[in-house]
Amino acid sequence: MERATPPGRTDALETSARAVLTLLADPRVTEADGEWAERVAAWEDARIRKVVRRARGGEWRRAGELPGITVRGREAEVRVFPPVPLDGWPKELAKLQVSGTDLEETEEIGAPEADLPVLWLNPDVEMSAGKTMAQTGHAAQLAWWRLDEAQRKEWAESGFALAVRTPTPAAWAELVASGLPVVRDAGFTEIAPGSCTVIAEHPALR
Repeated sequence: MERATPPGRTDALETSARAVLTLLADPRVTEADGEWAERVAAWEDARIRKVVRRARGGEWRRAGELPGITVRGREAEVRVFPPVPLDGWPKELAKLQVSGTDLEETEEIGAPEADLPVLWLNPDVEMSAGKTMAQTGHAAQLAWWRLDEAQRKEWAESGFALAVRTPTPAAWAELVASGLPVVRDAGFTEIAPGSCTVIAEHPALR
């Protein structure tokens, strides 16, 4: 994230979610003998914790040299890495920070297109940009788990098209009662444990 040209907030949130899906659909994860398959399987058997960091300039170039996948949005670029233990971070990532990062919108955000998967943010929970990026990644992953192989393939073929939006409080209450996948935060940072942060509404799950 360059200082002079930061991405729009919604674009960053959507790109983060697409990055997680891109990792989950990668052959290095999905194939039994895939390079990352065992690491991702172990991670999914535990708590699917995600950490978002900010990089720019040389930091970003060095991060790009580590095994991972870069996903581009309209303005945002997100690099997603296969899981590592909390005490096993590469030094290139361990020194990166996200504190103090917030993002503004750079364009008008309208209603999502019909039949587009939507990740709905809790209108009553305030989160930083980095925290929210992790939460939209969680929501995308929960939706992915609910889909069958044909539905996953269709989503992948669309480039994991999705939208991130904030509903009205009344609409949020309806979503909570809908049975759709909901992210309940573990409470490690920023918000109280058990807080509902994002609901994933994929057309196949309605």
